[in-house]
Amino acid sequence: MKQDLLQHTLKDVSSTTQLSLRDWDLLIRQARSADLLARLAVLLQKAELLDTVPPQPKAHLESALVLAAAQNYAVLREVEHVQLTVNSLGLDLVLLKGGAYLVADLPAAQGRLFSDLDILVPQARLNEVEATLMLNGWATTHHDPYDQRYYRRWMHELPPMLHIRRMTVLDVHHAIVPATANLKPSSAALLAAAQPVPGHSGLRVLAPSDMVLHSATHLFYNEEFSHGLRDMSDLDLLLRHFMQADDFWITLLARARELGLIRPLHYCLRYCTQLFATPIPQAVLTEVQGLSKASAFMDKLWLKVLGSLHPTARDQGAAIAAQLLYLRAHWHRMPPWLLVYHLCAKSLRPRAKAEAN
Repeated sequence: MKQDLLQHTLKDVSSTTQLSLRDWDLLIRQARSADLLARLAVLLQKAELLDTVPPQPKAHLESALVLAAAQNYAVLREVEHVQLTVNSLGLDLVLLKGGAYLVADLPAAQGRLFSDLDILVPQARLNEVEATLMLNGWATTHHDPYDQRYYRRWMHELPPMLHIRRMTVLDVHHAIVPATANLKPSSAALLAAAQPVPGHSGLRVLAPSDMVLHSATHLFYNEEFSHGLRDMSDLDLLLRHFMQADDFWITLLARARELGLIRPLHYCLRYCTQLFATPIPQAVLTEVQGLSKASAFMDKLWLKVLGSLHPTARDQGAAIAAQLLYLRAHWHRMPPWLLVYHLCAKSLRPRAKAEAN
């Protein structure tokens, strides 16, 4: 029988006290596949339950904590390298997603694993930033001519850049959604509201409301869901932290209206409530639901892909739901003519390469 033990445990970590060794084996495998093993360990630490874990699973949890700490150190070192390069152009470095959570010391950084560093720069300075990065050891990837044109003409970022010595990956964004998407949040507004990181001159992160909206937009308008549960856990932790400010909910709703991001915010609040029991005020939920309706059909699709995708937890129909949401994401990212062109180009390219060989 399928059992999403990971999602249940993230919602109620105290339930681990009732787990058998067989349950722990299942939980460890599900958490590792979702890149949430270290976060699970952090939650157990905070609840003062890590020492109650049997020795066998506890060894895996402690190992995950060591790995996460080592990665955090490496990421902070990489931030220093990128910051020096970007600051040399007279620009502050604006970090996104995991890197931002880490430098701002947010709860969402605790136990979070990530494979690249994301930054946001003004589009008018994009070519200058790319050239300077290349002079400092970063090289473009995705060398296929179509991929290069796809990124540079239609996407919201450069092709990923790889440092030739450290082998670290850098994603340079000039927006948070593709240029062809039906959502049009203002990058200038995001950059103008970005906040300095105390003790780090020349380094900024998005404002709290913008950080939540970006994370929600990235998840609910993306075509890939392998980290869906991790991203939902990020949103839960971000909301729990930022809601301590008295004006957070008012600011969040106003900013969502201003940037045209009510729909991703609605999904974010709706599923945080269902998956993690995030304590969102009912008045906020009611207001957002009044502005953006969610169908029962969309609920079924999202809830199938936002849980653990490990085979032991993957619900019946999850693969079909992921395919439908993949098509939805592309539909929202591109106008129909470009979507047809892009899908044809992607489908014909492997055949052309095979024929050439």
